[in-house]
Amino acid sequence: MKYAMVWRERRYGSAEAAESAQQRVLSLMQNWKEPEGVAFLQFVVRVGEYGGVALLETDDLSSIHQMTSTFAVFEFEVWPVLDVGDALAAEGAAVAWRESVS
Repeated sequence: MKYAMVWRERRYGSAEAAESAQQRVLSLMQNWKEPEGVAFLQFVVRVGEYGGVALLETDDLSSIHQMTSTFAVFEFEVWPVLDVGDALAAEGAAVAWRESVS
């Protein structure tokens, strides 16, 4: 199944705390590897901000949970997504069924 994962840095009380968190994230990312069974289709960062978006594919939700737990400095949102062709086919079937009911 495909998921869109969006993350943004949590708010900190001081510039020093934010800088410390940034250093920690850099250290973690230099040593981090994609979990087995998770394929990153896109992995991008928002320019000028501390956050980004990933499109990934996996059947193992615990791997996603482990990734989001690893990077506690970020807040995550994870959404199941469909390819547009699959979504349009499902919507077409729903419309056809709805129109068949009188």
